[in-house]
Order: sequence, then structure tokens, then C-alpha cells
Amino acid sequence: MTHKEIRDKFIKFFQERGHKLVPSASLMPTDPSVLFTTAGMQQFKYYYTGQADATKDFGSLNTVTIQKCVRTSDIDEVGDESHLTFFEMLGNFSFGGYFKKEAIQYGYDFIVKEMGLKIDYVSVFEGSDGVPADDESEKYWKELDPNIVVKRFGRKDNFWGPTGAEGPCGPTTEIYVNGLEVWNIVFNQYYQYADKKLESLKTPGIDTGMGLERLVMVSQGVSTIFDTDLLRPIMELIPSMEERKKRIVTDHARAVAFMLSDGFRPSNKEAGYVLRRIMRRLIVYAFQFKIEKQIISNLFRMVQEIYDGYYPELDINLIISEFSTEKDKFDNTLERGMRELDKIDDLNAVNAFHLYESFGLPYEIIKEVGGDKAKSLNRDNFDEEFKKHQELSRAGAEKKFGGHGIAKGDLTAANEEELVIKIKYHTTTHLLQSALRKVLGNDVHQSGSDINAERLRFDFSFDRKMTSEEIRQVEDTINQAISDDLAVSFEDMRYQDAIDSGALAFFKLKYPEMVTVYTIGDPGDYFSKEVCGGPHVRRTGEIGHIKIAKEEAVSAGIRRIRIVLQ
Repeated sequence: MTHKEIRDKFIKFFQERGHKLVPSASLMPTDPSVLFTTAGMQQFKYYYTGQADATKDFGSLNTVTIQKCVRTSDIDEVGDESHLTFFEMLGNFSFGGYFKKEAIQYGYDFIVKEMGLKIDYVSVFEGSDGVPADDESEKYWKELDPNIVVKRFGRKDNFWGPTGAEGPCGPTTEIYVNGLEVWNIVFNQYYQYADKKLESLKTPGIDTGMGLERLVMVSQGVSTIFDTDLLRPIMELIPSMEERKKRIVTDHARAVAFMLSDGFRPSNKEAGYVLRRIMRRLIVYAFQFKIEKQIISNLFRMVQEIYDGYYPELDINLIISEFSTEKDKFDNTLERGMRELDKIDDLNAVNAFHLYESFGLPYEIIKEVGGDKAKSLNRDNFDEEFKKHQELSRAGAEKKFGGHGIAKGDLTAANEEELVIKIKYHTTTHLLQSALRKVLGNDVHQSGSDINAERLRFDFSFDRKMTSEEIRQVEDTINQAISDDLAVSFEDMRYQDAIDSGALAFFKLKYPEMVTVYTIGDPGDYFSKEVCGGPHVRRTGEIGHIKIAKEEAVSAGIRRIRIVLQ
């Protein structure tokens, strides 16, 4: 079967069993505690906790998706037979519609009857930390096949979640085919808080995840994911080089294409830093093996061709343009950096970070090219050196800026110039939420945000695409507030007093008893009033002028706006 036939078979199987097909969420998560969307359940998090209504939003308690995912925990393993940076996750979900028995039945029927595959064994949770062993799941597996091998493992292997700092989680049962874990079925019975405390969910749910690439691999009978019809066409375009490096180039080209198309941009922070590492690894291999820019562009075109009809957001012109811009920046220092690396006899975390900071060489390349000289170099020490540098930069920026809010606010910056820009964007998020509520109604609430030196990203609750007229009204409302040069003031008060006074708060956060409230405009007739840690501009006129660059869907009931300063 081709990957397209497997996709269609999976979706049809669950639609025939009462599941509503929901589109993939963006790789940019609404949860501020994570950098990327890493699992299919992330867009459904609030349906498990009862904060959102699946029947109202989907017409069903059961859904099916094929979710775009990026996971960076395996980035150093990319190049072997089964690890990837970007992958697609097949998943079926239930928010009270069914539980263990049906989920296990579906898993068995799809793998054995629909796909014609033989299950090596399944695993269940053996119990630990006050959570009992999952005898029930073992019983259901044995009812389906008395001869099936059931293995028991602990929390590390058979307990999943939460994604982010807190959220739904629970014991799992996993299906293994040809020695590989292909399907993880999670029984969301608990909610784990940030302090690791578990509480039983009122309504248990089902969350499953099966890597499409792994399923295609075992179905097509090939030995690696890179031999499947998802990845082989990309690999075949790459000139002669070591097999492992070909796989890395293939994986990274696909990841870059999807990350750029979902709005990520290379930077030195957080998700942007991960993207830059991936892009620069591609660029270094192109430099080492003299791969022409046109060949890299052809890799991106092949990615678009493979996913044609599934992900229309793959914008080939944007992908090639953004990659070329990063390559041009990096090319200026790459050759000098490689020469400098060659001069160093003993590569440790300090001089490795110097190579990164001065020449932009990614850790992976330093480790790989360094060979025996880099034996003592490891990721933990390098990351610790990176963290030290960030703390020094932050302290320097705070000192230069006279401590204006930076000590208690959430914004960080490498220098004063970047901090000033981010503060403007931060205040703009307050103007944006207020403008959205004025234009779309008071049911609109912030669902997440992200700020860097190039743009702000703001997620909000709204159940449809905004019209072009609504977007224009929101933009005009913000720019009018900026033109009015409104004063920005703040005061500390009790949280409940703040809410009673009309201040908005981000409902996903837990606030202390005493909070800071920022008011934009006259306190008696304010434009915006929010609970916030700052920092902000002193007057809105300092912002200048803004432009709404994009409005799009993130997940069911959540929209996203990107704004740039002009």
C-alpha cells in the first residue's frame, strides 16, 4: 500500500465508526509551555478536562486526525532507521464516547484485519507511584487473541503525558510490529498538575498516536523509514554522500519546509533556535559536499509534491526564499568557522560555544566534524554554556534598560534594542485583545501568545475565519489607539479585586493572590485593562504603527493572528 492509501484507510476506518475528521493543528502550539505541536492530542487538551465541548464543536465525542508533529528530543538520533524530527501522527480520540475495551478493539481490528499485519506483542502498565496495574487492558487483549504476548512495563514506557507543564495523562497500551512500537493508546484517566500531583478526570478519555512513517515502513516491508514512498523520493535527489547524512538531509529538508510554512522563523531563541540548528545543519552539509542551492530547492519541491492535496499551506516560494536568506547570512561566516574548528585541538563546551556564537556552527556539526577532538564534548555541557551566555546577556540588557519591568516581566532579550521592540509587541498584544473583543464580541479570549523581535503571534477563541472587513477594523482600532498616544499605567492589587474591576486574565494561568494590573488609557474610560507582569511602553504612541500580517486557524475554535511593526 502507498502512504496515500494507508492515510485514506485509517480515516475511513474511524469515520465508519462514528469519528469526526478534524484537520491537523498548526505546528505552532497554543500551549505556551511547549515549543512545538508534538502530539495529536494537543489541540484537544481542553476537551478532556471539560473546558470545551466536543459535541458542540465537532458534532461527536469521537474524532480522528492526521497531525503534523515536530519532536526535538530525538534530533541527535536522526539518521538511524526510525527517528525523525518532523513526522505525522495518526490518531483517534474520544472525550467520553468510549474507553479501554473499544479502543483496544479498534487497534486490533485496524492493525490485524485492515492492514494485515502480525502483532509481535503488546505492552500494558505494570503500576507504580500509586497508579494501579492495568489488568483490564490485558484482559481485553486476551479476549481478542488468547495467544497474544502481553508485556508489562513501568511509568517510563507505559504511562504518557502530559504535554507541557500540566494536563491530561494516563497509562498506555502499545502495539509492536516487526520489533517496532507502532501504536500508542493512551487512557487519559488523570490530570497532572505542575507539581506532579495526579487527580482523576471526571470523564476518562482516549488519545492514540501512531507514526504514519513507521506504519508505512512495516506495511511496505522495507527496513527503514527512509525507504518508504514518503521519504525515498527526497533521498534520491541527494548527491552521493554517506547514507546517514543523506537521511539527515532528507529529514531536515522536510522539517524545514513544514516549520517555515507554519510560521516559524530562524532565531537564537526557543523554537526559532531549533529551526536555525536544523537549517544550518543542512547548509553545512551542502557546503561540505558542494550541493548546489538548486538541489536543496528541488528537495523542498519534492516535499511539496509528496504532500500535495494534504497540506496546501506548504508554500514553496516562501520556503525557498526563507532558506536562501538564512543560507546567505550563514555563508558569510561558515568557511571561517570551519577553519577555526580545524585549528582547535581539544573541543570542549567553552570553545564549542565560541564556534557557535562567533560563526553560527551548530552543536551537531561541531561534534560530528570534530571527530576524536570532540570526544569529551556533550550536549548537556554545551547547553549549560549556552544558558550561562543567555543569563549574562539578560543581565546586561536589564542593567542598560534601567530595570524597566524586565526584572519582573516575562520578556527576555539579548540587548536593549531587541528589548525595546519586544516591549512594543507586548503592549500591542493588549491592544489586540481589546480590539478583537470590540469588533468580534466579548466571548473572545486570549488562548496563547508568542513574541520575538520580528513579530507577535496571538491565539484567541473564535469559531470561524475572520472576514477581511473584520481584520481591517481590528487593525484600524489598534492603530487609532496608538495614534491617540494613550498612557499606560499599572498598579498592584488582589487578584479577585482585579477581576471585579474588569481586568482580563489569561484563564490558563494560575495567579498569586497579589497581581499587577496594566491599564491603557484613562482608568475611568480605559481602552484595555489586563492582569500582566509587564513590561510595557509608557505611552502607546511609542509603538508606531502595526500591520496584521496573517489570520488563520490553529485548531478547533482557536484562531491565530500575526502582527508586525511598521
